[in-house]
Amino acid sequence: MTTSTVNFDRGCFRLKLKMKLYRSIIRPIVTYACETWVLKETMVFERKVLRKIFGPTKERDVRWRIKTNDELDKLIRHKNIINYIKAQRLSWFGHLHRMSEERMVKKVCIYIRKPMLTRPLGRPKNRWEDDIRNNMKKMKIKNWTSCIQHHNSWKL
Repeated sequence: MTTSTVNFDRGCFRLKLKMKLYRSIIRPIVTYACETWVLKETMVFERKVLRKIFGPTKERDVRWRIKTNDELDKLIRHKNIINYIKAQRLSWFGHLHRMSEERMVKKVCIYIRKPMLTRPLGRPKNRWEDDIRNNMKKMKIKNWTSCIQHHNSWKL
């Protein structure tokens, strides 16, 4: 029995199809349940995949080189995996705060937010909600409690 693998290097697929495969299959698998992650700013996996999809760049002196991060950002129009995950997390945060108080998920999140023990000495670990609040500060969302109640405007 032989196993087959998809090789993006060989030129069998058009670029548009490769990006469609990446956005519809690879990215959802990689970001499954990303709404609950404490995010570290890393895009190593995505950069590797995109470099395979877009291939090397030919220089004027007939040498080949890999694309830079800036070139990849321009090619994907700054729609990277980190921005996708942040949008998913904000969506989940809004959904969580619109839930009724008796829902188990909300009870668990409130319990996690207000632990019985004190936090250890030293620099505090970054919690999920801290990450969300930092994202909202960077996005200049000031009155988020009222924004969350308007589901359609919050998702945008």
